[in-house]
Amino acid sequence: MTARLAGSVRGANALSAQERTTRAAAAKVWLASLALPASTRVPFARCIEATTGSTHQVAAALRTLLAAASAHLDGAGVAELERLTRQLSGSA
Repeated sequence: MTARLAGSVRGANALSAQERTTRAAAAKVWLASLALPASTRVPFARCIEATTGSTHQVAAALRTLLAAASAHLDGAGVAELERLTRQLSGSA
């Protein structure tokens, strides 16, 4: 969910700022319903909030999220999020 929100900031699937804000608000409610390791809850919330801002803000939040959650993700998931982070930061 967080990656889909991040992907909506730029590219062919980009949403308007208002749409991103609405989706981020709904995602925060969704996030609150999940049982997550304490070390990942704040980075997830910050990443969701960052999706209302610039691509660089989202990329920075994704980097922080990856650092916190990579131990809980499989290799393909980590690679996909790293690729998205590079795309958002303009280095891919």
